[in-house]
Amino acid sequence: MDFFQHRDGVLHAEDVDLERLAEEIGTPFYCYSEATLVRHLNVFREGVASCGKDPLVAYAVKANPNQAVIACLAREGAGADVVSIGELRRALAAGVPADRIVFSGVGKTREEMAEALAADILQFNLESTSEADMLAEVARAAGRRPRAAFRVNPDVDAGTHAKISTGRAENKFGIPIDTAAQAFSAAAASGDIDMVGVAVHIGSQLTDLSPLEAAFRRVGDLIGELRAGGHDIRTADLGGGLGIPYSPDSAEPPLPADYGKMVAAITEDWNVRLIFEPGRLITGNAGILVSRVIRLKQGVGRCFVIIDAAMNDLMRPTLYDAYHGIEAVRPRGGEVVADIVGPVCETGDTFARDRALPRLEAGDLIVFRTAGAYSATMASTYNSRLLTPEVLVSGERSAVIRPRRTYEDLIGQDRIPDWIAKE
Repeated sequence: MDFFQHRDGVLHAEDVDLERLAEEIGTPFYCYSEATLVRHLNVFREGVASCGKDPLVAYAVKANPNQAVIACLAREGAGADVVSIGELRRALAAGVPADRIVFSGVGKTREEMAEALAADILQFNLESTSEADMLAEVARAAGRRPRAAFRVNPDVDAGTHAKISTGRAENKFGIPIDTAAQAFSAAAASGDIDMVGVAVHIGSQLTDLSPLEAAFRRVGDLIGELRAGGHDIRTADLGGGLGIPYSPDSAEPPLPADYGKMVAAITEDWNVRLIFEPGRLITGNAGILVSRVIRLKQGVGRCFVIIDAAMNDLMRPTLYDAYHGIEAVRPRGGEVVADIVGPVCETGDTFARDRALPRLEAGDLIVFRTAGAYSATMASTYNSRLLTPEVLVSGERSAVIRPRRTYEDLIGQDRIPDWIAKE
């Protein structure tokens, strides 16, 4: 459920008229619903509430790193899963306590480790033995003993898009689960790291619980093996990945309650604190992209609806062939079958092909649904286009949480060397 509904013929974000918002801000822009963010967090948290003692829901910041979004979730008690020092700083600045932050990612540098160590975060999720060696060196130099887990790769096919599958043997993530016992022993032997846990994450946008169940059972076996070897395993990070509905034709994803029941049954005897890293599940349907129709163009056998949003604003259709629902803010009635395209000079700047929509005219507003995750955060300034602003609504209130920059800002970031400027 989300809080974007038509009222009196006009789409609203909670109690905010999107036509009015578009006149105030200009298009395109992203709009997020605070009520939807909070509801989705609470639904997931309720779903996993019975999973062990004090489970931590650590929001995956990469899904939508806007500080207002993070702060909204932090206020509700969410932690954060970060994968860069920039995300760590965002989480801390937004009010997430350091002891609720997990640092994941395959390419942590010494500098990032040192800063996270100084912040005293909850846990580092290590993805290789060489990374463990580096963390031990950094910790030794700082005189600190960080808590860490090894992310294991269970070689389980998540059944999702290849570009967001992370749990197969050929993927870059984690260490092979069959070699994890040796890795834990080597890392613990240094004495510089407190090896407290095991982490796993097999992919994103999963619509079937079976791959997750298979991966978690392997993790449970590993925890038993590690404890038998003398390791004090106290946490298990089960990652995220639960899918959300994008297309009416796609498989219905599992409900958080069903996911929670599965996890509770498998982990009943683990005696660990469970950590979860939902991202898309919380923010995906809490956001939309609002765009205005520039013109309609009739091609040879095809009608094109050209809009002012482009692939640089919303990369998912180009990158993943992803589906986003498209609606008119004020439907006119009738129907048009058209390709929805942007102004960027790429054929890939296409959001939908042969999509049936309410009749559209130049100047009409449309929205892309389910655009709250992996959307604004992946935007670029390709074709020297300005980054799309972001807006948060709460009831009748709205606030710009990332303003639209000016072309002077964009061009002013460039520097012309003296030897060229003087010629």
